[in-house]
Amino acid sequence: MTTARKQLISIEATSYYHCVSRCVRRSFLCGEDPQTLVSYEHRREWIVNKMHSLAELYCIDICAYAIMSNHYHLVVNINRERALGLSHHQVVERWGMAHKLSPIVQRWLDGQLTHPMEQEKCIELIERWRERLWDLSWYMKELNYDIACKANKEDSCTGHFWESRFKSQALLDEKALAAAMAYVDLNPIRAGIATKPEDSEFTSIKARIDALNQQQSTAPCLHPFIGHESHLKREGIPFRLMDYLELVDWTARQIRPNKASMNTNLPPILDRLGGDRN
Repeated sequence: MTTARKQLISIEATSYYHCVSRCVRRSFLCGEDPQTLVSYEHRREWIVNKMHSLAELYCIDICAYAIMSNHYHLVVNINRERALGLSHHQVVERWGMAHKLSPIVQRWLDGQLTHPMEQEKCIELIERWRERLWDLSWYMKELNYDIACKANKEDSCTGHFWESRFKSQALLDEKALAAAMAYVDLNPIRAGIATKPEDSEFTSIKARIDALNQQQSTAPCLHPFIGHESHLKREGIPFRLMDYLELVDWTARQIRPNKASMNTNLPPILDRLGGDRN
């Protein structure tokens, strides 16, 4: 007997979750099918682009991601407080980015609602949308649906592309958060398709390193690290980016049974990136 998704997600316990979605049977999300030699590499960009667009809509922050051949990982922060702080107009603006607005809401925007019962019904609908803006199941549903439609169209087939439900794991403290993020970012190295973090395509750590090299404060659509600046900023991952890079670099060198690891002779990651950047 399955457990309802809303019972697996408890925002009171933690706002951080590790999510995994896998393709059904032999479907390929990305990569190259070794039997048919058909390449699906371009689909990785689909997911990144969709995450970018959903970042403008949902109050769900991406802390880490890795897009593999038949599955992808996300570490997310459910930002309920941001959603609750939005005005009714801001909720409608966000929801309208990807959804058709109902006639009653459109009339409300145009100032055409005069009856109190109509106004009450409209606000109830907007509040329902507000709840969806921080609903992880809605976020994953929209992300997966878009990719499934594109993949099925490209493959000229119908039916399920994803397993019926995404898997989620609650990350109850900072140690669990850091471990899950590192695990996700190291997926390509452990799979033997990348040799070091800065070469791990379609991962959050490469996106963060690329942004660092371009002197950007953080990578697009990714939740920023705030570390010791947490008293100055309201939102962010509660440790320093440089500390996290060193954690990932150290973890990548550790030997795991039946898993690839990084060459232990490589210089430390901060040296490879040009020294300590504080």
